[in-house]
Amino acid sequence: MAKKSVYSEDKGDLALRVVQDGDCFTGALLVGRERKALFEGDNLDDVLRLLRNEVGKVHPNYFGFDGARGRFLHFFPNGFETEAYSEGFDRRSSDYVGFEREYKLKAKAKLNSLLPLGEVLSRTGLGEAALSVFRATNLLSPFEKTRLQDVLRGRTADAFVHGAARFAMGDLHDGLLEMQDALKPQDSAKWTVVTYLPFLWRPEAHMFLKPTVSQDYAERVGHRFGRDYKPQLELPVYESLLDLTTITEKEIADLKPRDRIDVQSFIWVVSAYKDEDAMTRN
Repeated sequence: MAKKSVYSEDKGDLALRVVQDGDCFTGALLVGRERKALFEGDNLDDVLRLLRNEVGKVHPNYFGFDGARGRFLHFFPNGFETEAYSEGFDRRSSDYVGFEREYKLKAKAKLNSLLPLGEVLSRTGLGEAALSVFRATNLLSPFEKTRLQDVLRGRTADAFVHGAARFAMGDLHDGLLEMQDALKPQDSAKWTVVTYLPFLWRPEAHMFLKPTVSQDYAERVGHRFGRDYKPQLELPVYESLLDLTTITEKEIADLKPRDRIDVQSFIWVVSAYKDEDAMTRN
């Protein structure tokens, strides 16, 4: 049996090629004309998985999980136990604030008080309560909050919150569709909006998606989310984010993240902090 091409994928100057020779699949990762990786196996999906894992490592921003850990510890030397991580000093306002955790916990407590997850689906008139929770953090931009205000003070407010609750409780497909339908009329069907409440309700299971930061982080650690991301609300995008989150949890387990609030903060610090943001208190 002669060799035959069974898979080909091109993205910019990157190319994946797989040929089959009998029962053997041989896959190559090419950057321009240079071969960066070569794998063989008896299963096409396994060879493709290995190739795609290598794609991230050739990205110019790549420094792996060791690099991510080192960068986080540069800003918070005692990890999640660093005093500044929860109760930091903000040079801009000359005040002590909860830099990465406490303000999110306060927003979560507010959400649990105003909109307990177990009661939401049986209630109506939820918009103002939900809006106050969105306003409790800076996770969304002012522009996003302005558009969301029109949703949460409009006729689709309850549908959006109900969809968020279904999503949080595990009905990802129907919950996402319900939120999307409620948000579309105001052009608010954004990942930041649909992942916010589920993340605060159940930070042990869900993740907040800040697209630019999450993509940058994925590129730095070599995860496929950097390529999987799309602005459209499609479930495989979120599933890829959860995979990135799960792998990150395993890679930083020794730092003892308490939940995905800590994991989300880790991702944010690694990708969004600048050197001048390094804290002097620990």
